[in-house]
Amino acid sequence: GAEAAMRALVKSKCPEHAIFGEEEGIELGAGGEQEWMWVFDPIDGTKSFITGKPLWGTLVALLKDGVPVLGVLDQPILKERWVGVSGETSTFNGAPISTRKCAAVGDAYMYSTTPLMFEGDNLPPYQRLADAVKVPLYGCDCYAYGLLASGFSDLVVEADMKPYDYMALVPIVKGAGGEFTDWKGNELVWEGDQKALSEGRFQGEVIAAGDAAAHAAALKVLAA
Repeated sequence: GAEAAMRALVKSKCPEHAIFGEEEGIELGAGGEQEWMWVFDPIDGTKSFITGKPLWGTLVALLKDGVPVLGVLDQPILKERWVGVSGETSTFNGAPISTRKCAAVGDAYMYSTTPLMFEGDNLPPYQRLADAVKVPLYGCDCYAYGLLASGFSDLVVEADMKPYDYMALVPIVKGAGGEFTDWKGNELVWEGDQKALSEGRFQGEVIAAGDAAAHAAALKVLAA
């Protein structure tokens, strides 16, 4: 229902914009346009939601030629909202925010939604990084990225992610001074999810860091 409401708003205000959502898939804009694309995840963190933990969120992203330029993370129970806009400082409930300094991986507090999201080829690199950080933490879904952007944690490392899981979070983290890439250091852009997966170019592994030095160091651990 939440995604349907958001889709209806886009269609009424910007009918030429494309839409991609977790629940209803992709829908091109009028005339087949997808220069501008909205990406929706109405409830990111479904397991948290259904078990009463208010660390889920509604994610809204706007992409321009595949690049996320606007991101919103909204937690309505806690009345908290992070907003990131390309080229501007990210905000939390309207106030500017910034990540914190943490150059060394060994000093980092690192979030992942669950250790069970890492399997196969993803597991050994993740385990190396989990062993290297100060504290590995679990269970926040998208909320972890808000905590990182607000300067409360240092790394978020995840796998098996889809565009609607992370696109809204990229401008928020970057606008707060952080880094957000895949595990190879590539920028996260829309290329058509299934095409990227079929060609083996991206398996949903993402890493966000509050400090550029920690991001570079963590990538080296993942690649070791």
